[in-house]
Amino acid sequence: MGAVKNIWDAREVAGAPADCSHIQIRSSSQSVDPSLPLPQITPLVTKLCKDLFKEWSDLDDSRFAVETVSGGITNLLLKATVKEEDGNEVAVTVRLYGPNTDYVINRERELQAIKYLSAAGFGATLLAVFGNGMVQSFINARTLVPLDMRIPKLTAEIARELRRFHQVEIPGSKEPQLWSDIFKFYEKASALEFDDSEKQKIYETISFSEVRHEVVELKDLTSHFKAPVVFSHNDLLSGNIMVNDKEEKLYFIDFEYGSYNYRGFDIGNHFNEYAGYECDYSLYPNKEEQYHFFRHYLGPDKPQEVSDKDLEALYVETNTYMLASHLYWALWGLIQAKFSPIKFDYLSYFFLRYNEYKRQKEKCLSLARSFLS
Repeated sequence: MGAVKNIWDAREVAGAPADCSHIQIRSSSQSVDPSLPLPQITPLVTKLCKDLFKEWSDLDDSRFAVETVSGGITNLLLKATVKEEDGNEVAVTVRLYGPNTDYVINRERELQAIKYLSAAGFGATLLAVFGNGMVQSFINARTLVPLDMRIPKLTAEIARELRRFHQVEIPGSKEPQLWSDIFKFYEKASALEFDDSEKQKIYETISFSEVRHEVVELKDLTSHFKAPVVFSHNDLLSGNIMVNDKEEKLYFIDFEYGSYNYRGFDIGNHFNEYAGYECDYSLYPNKEEQYHFFRHYLGPDKPQEVSDKDLEALYVETNTYMLASHLYWALWGLIQAKFSPIKFDYLSYFFLRYNEYKRQKEKCLSLARSFLS
């Protein structure tokens, strides 16, 4: 984004659906550099809030407080708290997009989806868009860590919520985006050149002809599945799940990778995220743990009545598309290694994901071929 024209385009895309026409999406051409330290970000976010919310424009800066909620490997999430004239405190979430993330994220697609997901009760309400981010309502909940996702009670709730998420209808094309996105990532990732000579040497060890062969082979095999196409989160890691323990309320957040996609990919990608950023795939859920998830996904009201046949079918579907998740994020990592200023070893991340793909490949493909025969 950045230019005023893009902001107004974003506002048009983010316009509320017909049943929520009373919601006003505000806009500003201002931007905030996410690489700045918090003491320098605070006055910029304060100025932004005053520009976006006219009812705050005359408040003294001392009434604004800004704190970091999370610093992921794509965005910076901030909490801005405002003490209004009547003493009431209001909090909003300010999400700053990471620089160059438009290389891998379709912001227009994200904004289009948010309004419908919000109307269906998912995530925070979109309040405003600005030069390099958005402002949303603040969710009073804690962010999960990877180990939380395998707690049986939370696993069941995540499964039920994901089923509900998959039932949301988003206007526009219903074509699954998985292979289109992977090939786009491949084209970008295979044509990089690094200024750092050491990174370039490591990059040149990658056989992109081999990677492309793997993508084509997996795409061909999965075409034989009749996997349902649903609106998918596509990035359901622990950091994008929040829970209010007191109210026992679960929230999915951050829909920037959301699109219509294969059900098995969304679930398989979620299972891969049990490993965390450290990619400890010994934490990948075993068959019994997966079946617990599947029962609550397929039969949210009567999980114990889900048939063995349905469990096995979803198990094979999920663990085949799980391989595509590794290819997707491996190629994503290469693009980030070139363009992201965030201090994260994206180049090593490529090898972690791609090597895990190769380690799991034969077992999963054999299972799939046996099931399809």
